[in-house]
Amino acid sequence: MWQRIQTVFLAIAVLSLLSSTVFPVWTLEQNGELHVLTAFYYLKGGVYQYNPYSLTAVLAVASATVAFIEITKFKNRLTQIKLGALNSLFMAATIISSVWFATNLIKANEAGGGYGLGMWLPGLAVICNLVANFFIRKDERLVRDSDRLR
Repeated sequence: MWQRIQTVFLAIAVLSLLSSTVFPVWTLEQNGELHVLTAFYYLKGGVYQYNPYSLTAVLAVASATVAFIEITKFKNRLTQIKLGALNSLFMAATIISSVWFATNLIKANEAGGGYGLGMWLPGLAVICNLVANFFIRKDERLVRDSDRLR
């Protein structure tokens, strides 16, 4: 299982998605008050607000779970391809959610702030998922070509 390159890329995707839930998505210090948006909550002046910001964390954990299941289905490449497509949708929803919430907070506070690592790690996961799907399809073509020769 670990000897296949797509497993390594999927493992990187899982780690980056789980790490994106820990690191801040967006931060701003305004008038001595700290504003921090993570995948789980929005912190403003010591007050935590979880709803609706925790949607990003739910999507990231769901995507990491699908990627982990995709790793375990290494014997069935067609299922892996389907799970990879589903995972792309979850990852896109994670990125859209992060950008949406950060953009709304930038407009509400009328200030820029800075994007954190939590914003960029799901993008790394998308790239790793695409590369893994490429290698899974390549393996499937190789198996089909070898079956034709028999």
